Amino acid sequence: MWEGTVLFFEAFGSAVLGLVFGMALLRRLSHRLPSRRLVLSTGVAGALFGDFVTHSALGSGPLLPSLLGAVVVSTASLSLLVRPAGRMRRRSAPA
Repeated sequence: MWEGTVLFFEAFGSAVLGLVFGMALLRRLSHRLPSRRLVLSTGVAGALFGDFVTHSALGSGPLLPSLLGAVVVSTASLSLLVRPAGRMRRRSAPA
């Protein structure tokens, strides 16, 4: 009976962590990111996927490794959304 409750709170905690990381990234680098909705959903999805992978690899054990896996995958997913700071100028070779 407790296993289902623990899994729910583990997934809920991971989703909240992904949301917090997405909001922090939006606050810090909003000028270099796409839409707010995409950033927040990517943070949550990355955290849930990271929690799933970590929980599948380690089994039902302590909560900390699963949340750490959620943070790592969420951060990696969010880092893929960040655009370059300046405009990239393409210089073609003269023909």
